Amino acid sequence: MAQNLIGSEIIRVAGEVNAMIANGEQICNLTIGDFDPSIYPIPEKLKTEITKAYEQGHTNYPPANGVAVLRKAVAAFTQKHLGLSYPENDILVAGGSRPLIYATYLAIVDPGDKVIFPTPSWNNNHYCHLSGATPVMVETQSENNFMPTAADVKPHLKGATLLALCSPLNPTGTMFSKKDLEEICDLVLEENKSRSENEKPIYIMYDQIYWMLTFGAAEHFDPVSLRPDLREYVVYIDGTSKAFAATGVRVGYAFGPANVMDKMKSILGHIGAWAPKAEQMATAAFLNQQEEVDSFLEEFKPKVKESLEVLYKGFKDLKAEGHAVDAIVPMGAIYLSVKMDLAGKTTPEGKTLQTSQDITIYILHEAKLAVVPFSAFGSGSDVTWFRLSVGGASLEAIQSSLTTLRAALQKLK
Repeated sequence: MAQNLIGSEIIRVAGEVNAMIANGEQICNLTIGDFDPSIYPIPEKLKTEITKAYEQGHTNYPPANGVAVLRKAVAAFTQKHLGLSYPENDILVAGGSRPLIYATYLAIVDPGDKVIFPTPSWNNNHYCHLSGATPVMVETQSENNFMPTAADVKPHLKGATLLALCSPLNPTGTMFSKKDLEEICDLVLEENKSRSENEKPIYIMYDQIYWMLTFGAAEHFDPVSLRPDLREYVVYIDGTSKAFAATGVRVGYAFGPANVMDKMKSILGHIGAWAPKAEQMATAAFLNQQEEVDSFLEEFKPKVKESLEVLYKGFKDLKAEGHAVDAIVPMGAIYLSVKMDLAGKTTPEGKTLQTSQDITIYILHEAKLAVVPFSAFGSGSDVTWFRLSVGGASLEAIQSSLTTLRAALQKLK
C-alpha cells in the first residue's frame, strides 16, 4: 500500500514554489488551501481562549471522541445554523477533517467495495487507495459548475458502498443546487430500499467544511435537511479550520448515525487523532459566543470574497481581450475555478504545451503565478482547468499577478 501510494501533487507544486521563493523570486502562491495568518488571522477571541485554556492546565489527554463541552457546543451550533439535530454522543472530534474522512472510509468500506466520487474532488482517490476501495470516478462538467448530477451518479449506484460528496466543493469553489442534491438524495434512498437485509447500504459522506463561506445569493444545502429519511445513511464532515482561518488549530468534527460514529470513534481512538485539549476547550468557548462568531465572519468573508472577485474579473477581462482563459463565478470556499486552454501553444523557448502540468509550470515560471491543475484532484491531464486558492495571498499580490499573467499569455504563439 505504501509503495504504491501517490504523493500529493499540490504539495509537489508547493515545494517547487517554496524553492523559488527561497531563491528570492516573488511568487503569487495560489496553491495551498490555507491562510496566511498575517493576512487572515484567527478570531482574536479564539486566540484568547486558546491561551486561557493552556494557562488553566488543559494539557493532558482529551477524551478520544472529544471533550464533552465541545461536543455540546457543536451540537448547539449545528442545530442553530443548519437545523440539524444530533446528540453529543453522535459527534466525533478529531485533529481536523482528514482523520474523520479516513475513519469514515475505514468504518464503512471493505477492501474492494465501490466508492463513488466526482472528479475533480479532494483526496478521495487517495483515501480509496488507503482503504483498498475500488474507486468509481464520475467526471463532471464545467456546464454544471463541476458538481455531479443525478444523471452522473445513477449508473454507478448498484453495489456501491459510499458516495463521497462535498459542497462547497474543493477544488472548484462551486456548490450544489437544491434540485441537483435532492435528485441525488432520492436516488440513494431508492437504491437502499431496493437492497436486501443482507446487503450493505450505500452511505453518503458529506464534506461541508466550507459551508459558512458562501457568497452572494449562493445557499448551502445538505442531504438530511432535504431528505430526513437519509439520516441513517449520511456522515457529515465539518469543522472550524476554514470558516475561522484556523487550519493549524486542528479542530474538526463529524456527526452521523450512531452505529457508524461508534466505529469511527474506535478507529480514531486507536490512532490517537484527537485535536489538542486546549484548542478543543477554546473552540467550545468560542462557538458558544455567537456575537464573536458573527463579528469575525462579518469581516472575514467580505475580504475573501473580494480576492475571489478580483481574480474572477481579471480572468474575464483576459478572456474579453481574446486570451484562451475563462473562470466560473465564485460561490463558496476560498477557491476559483479557472480555465487556461493553452494546450498546443508554443512558449518563447519553442516548447509546445501539451498537458495541464506543462501549463502549470509555464505559468509558474513565466507569470510567477502558482496554481494547481485539476489533475491533482482526479481529473485527466488533458483537462485545462485549475484551482486558484486565495487564502495565502494578499489582494495586492493577486492584482499584480494578473498583470504578469497577461504578459505571459501574450508571449505564447
